[in-house]
Amino acid sequence: MPASCLRWGFLSTARITKALLDPLRNSKRNQLLAVASRSQDNADEYARKHKVKRAYGSYVDLLADPEIDVIYNPLPNHLHAEWTIKAIQAGKHVLCEKPLALSLAEVDAMSAAAESSGKLIAEAFMYRSHPQTLKTREIVADGRLGKIKMVRGSFTFMMTNPDDYRWKPEMGGGGLLDVGCYPLSYTRFVLGAEPLEVFGWQVTGPTGVDELFTAQLRFPQNVFAQFDCSIKIPYHVFMEIVGDEATLIIPRPFNPGPKEKLYLTKDGKTETIAVKGTESYLAEVEDMADAILLNKPPRVSLSDSRANTAVILALFESAKTGKPITI
Repeated sequence: MPASCLRWGFLSTARITKALLDPLRNSKRNQLLAVASRSQDNADEYARKHKVKRAYGSYVDLLADPEIDVIYNPLPNHLHAEWTIKAIQAGKHVLCEKPLALSLAEVDAMSAAAESSGKLIAEAFMYRSHPQTLKTREIVADGRLGKIKMVRGSFTFMMTNPDDYRWKPEMGGGGLLDVGCYPLSYTRFVLGAEPLEVFGWQVTGPTGVDELFTAQLRFPQNVFAQFDCSIKIPYHVFMEIVGDEATLIIPRPFNPGPKEKLYLTKDGKTETIAVKGTESYLAEVEDMADAILLNKPPRVSLSDSRANTAVILALFESAKTGKPITI
């Protein structure tokens, strides 16, 4: 195995891990070596089905494997901080699913562990590494839309499994943490700014999680943003950036593929902007390789993740109190 190839271990057999199977197989700088589950039978079954060389019946055993370089942590949200820190302390880099953590104290503990170990932690917002996202930010920055006035977005879907952990508040469930974090992160990125004040409303379901959340955000220079998210509304995803000269619509902002299109409307005429890219999850693992092997900054830094977490917490506080919250 060349020193330039990173060996990965999956810290779960969760369904989302399948999104990384082909990207890791297709990457010359990354390889999936092992998978872990809470039971040996589950790990063995996953390894056989997906042709993974090593299977561990506990998370601790995976972290003890000296040949693993990178851990992918897709555990339920309330376990992100705990097991990411354990992985870092075991000498592994970590790609942790979003949301990175449930509190600023957890983010700070993760950052401290990464700093003391010299290892990397990155939050798995795969859209950030895709050329479409970078093109969108370029269009905003170069003034083609004029002065930005408004950003709108949505991410909703129907979660039908009654046993899913995302119905449980104690496990970090609900729409804002699961999918609302995407339009929030996207807005902050394309604007290159942090909100000054936020206001949120939520519809709380019988289990206590937010089934529907809508957010209003005020950014510097009187730029406003709004987004909605839900785990009880049919699939609906988009981002829209409105300037005083033109509007840009991004139909597939959060999981773009190899060929995407942006739509820029100005003076009643719509221009289609084709963007060639790659599969989003492949771009994500290559970004990890760039950061670890080439010492490039990751697309999602820990300071960026901390800022996103801070806004999420402020939105929850606003929905609870019925008052705007200053960031």
